[in-house]
Amino acid sequence: MCFNFFSVLFVRKEYKGLVTQRDINHEKIHTAQIREMLYIFFYLWYVIEWLIRLCQWKNKRDAYFHISLEREAYSMQYIDDYTKTRKHYAFLKYMK
Repeated sequence: MCFNFFSVLFVRKEYKGLVTQRDINHEKIHTAQIREMLYIFFYLWYVIEWLIRLCQWKNKRDAYFHISLEREAYSMQYIDDYTKTRKHYAFLKYMK
């Protein structure tokens, strides 16, 4: 539904009215991750971890949901002020 590219949120036209606060929180978490990883390293990490997870899970969707960056965002997307209290590199605890 949403795509965060270099801290800019893109939403497809047909989904514009359907974006929730939860979706925005999810993307804010990605923005924090992107910034702390100096932008380019976020995307490198994301792709490399997705490839590793793909080898593990043998399924694109499962690989996506097991990326540590996504696991943090999905786990904390219901907490409105999470990005204010989030510790740097918090996604690392979701690596297991």
